[in-house]
Amino acid sequence: MAAESPLLAAMSEKQAKRYRKMAWLQREVQIPPLPKGCHSISRRVIEALPELKNVKIGQLHIFIQHTSASLTINENADPDVLVDLDAVVDSLAPEDFPYRHTCEGRDDMPSHVKSSVLGSSLLLPISNGRLRLGTWQGICLCEHRRHPTARRLVLTLQGEWD
Repeated sequence: MAAESPLLAAMSEKQAKRYRKMAWLQREVQIPPLPKGCHSISRRVIEALPELKNVKIGQLHIFIQHTSASLTINENADPDVLVDLDAVVDSLAPEDFPYRHTCEGRDDMPSHVKSSVLGSSLLLPISNGRLRLGTWQGICLCEHRRHPTARRLVLTLQGEWD
């Protein structure tokens, strides 16, 4: 049997018991190609993590492994919100701007800009086995390319487990 770490040895029994219940889990999830636009993926993320229900308190980090798509939290009740969000982001990085990087198509460089503006990761709190999203909030994947491909997400779950 391995010796107990100095950190655990310095803790009270109650603290050590809680520390031992802390766990990490990491999983890669592939999202099938989606058309250009912003799409709710909350259900897919939750279904990919059945262990979520065992997390008493913690956090979920979501990272997209691409530079031409992004992640954001936004309204999930009215689909017009996501349509409008995509239109606004398109106006921030138009395809007719005089970009230097054009070898991968007219929509590639604007996609990189949009991804940088919206971001490639999210950090969400967890309580009692549920993501602590607000009533109208959802996890959204924004596909910025007109010819999309499957997208990979890295889901990292960390917290105190039952």
